[in-house]
Amino acid sequence: MRIPSLKIGDLVARIPIIQGGMSVGISLSGLASAVAEEGGIGVIGTAGIGMMEPDFGNNFLEANIRALRKEIRKAREKTRGIIGVNILVALTNFVDMVKTSIEEKIDIIFSGAGLPLDLPKYLTKGSRTKLVPIVSSGRAARIIAKTWIEKFNYIPDAFVVEGPLAGGHLGFKKEELEDPTITLEEKLKEVINEVKVIEERYDKEIPIIPAGGIYDGKDIAKFLKIGVAGVQMATRFVATEECDADFKFKKAYLDARKEDVIIIKSPVGLPGRAIKNEFLESVERGEKKPFKCTFHCIKTCDYINTPYCIALALINAKKGILKSGFAFAGANVYRVNKILSVKSLIKELINEVEQL
Repeated sequence: MRIPSLKIGDLVARIPIIQGGMSVGISLSGLASAVAEEGGIGVIGTAGIGMMEPDFGNNFLEANIRALRKEIRKAREKTRGIIGVNILVALTNFVDMVKTSIEEKIDIIFSGAGLPLDLPKYLTKGSRTKLVPIVSSGRAARIIAKTWIEKFNYIPDAFVVEGPLAGGHLGFKKEELEDPTITLEEKLKEVINEVKVIEERYDKEIPIIPAGGIYDGKDIAKFLKIGVAGVQMATRFVATEECDADFKFKKAYLDARKEDVIIIKSPVGLPGRAIKNEFLESVERGEKKPFKCTFHCIKTCDYINTPYCIALALINAKKGILKSGFAFAGANVYRVNKILSVKSLIKELINEVEQL
């Protein structure tokens, strides 16, 4: 099978692969620029991006804005490829992250973990930043498109459709994640049907990109044959030399067995897929990790009653301190058995697609 390019408006990625934006320091300028340089779309995760700034604890908003500017500029120095950012709607600093990204002329904003209903409002005159919502249902795609068109006369530039096998926080209820009839393929059909109506009405092509559980070239080819524009992959890119996480975080991926991949109840009120470890087992036993919340980073976090701080746990994990944190991962993480360069990984994926 010949691998196509991925077009989002006037942006053209030579390879139809978007690297999923993994926040709290997992995909920063190092990983994103490496993917973009190989012809894919590299994505910087913005949640907790200011974690390495000295004033992160007492100047949360400014530290994150400063760090985001730095990472976008560092990525731009390393590549002329396409760079995006992933911004969670649930972030308390959502607007700051959006405005900063647009000021820095980011190519694409991907936004999920809630419906980004007012995202086009922040575009400035002459801005060429593309806006791509991340959805998990046809209904969500319909609501976002209707709102954007009616309020801002703006048609979404693309949609990422995230299925139930993704890592991190998931847009599904726990019982939905246990329902074998709820699949990425089924959710994809819903969104394709909704988007067809919009495309015909407004005479605009809206690429659809599936995500969640896409692991190898066989998976990529399967979805391309359905007629989608490209795919989004995250877990595979953690096991790369350029991934911005500590080696111990990557080793958690290498060591993971199928039975270690679990669904957790996150303090932010969403289920999440993670790799079981001592930290999560202690939480499951009811042990509390006393802390004072200084960040107030997620709108939905019940920080008064929660047994631990999700931000601190993920910051520790990024740094490789897994006794005080844990790694989010997709359902296929147990299949990861080596760390490659981004160049080698993309070459491997393309070869697998072209052999089919």
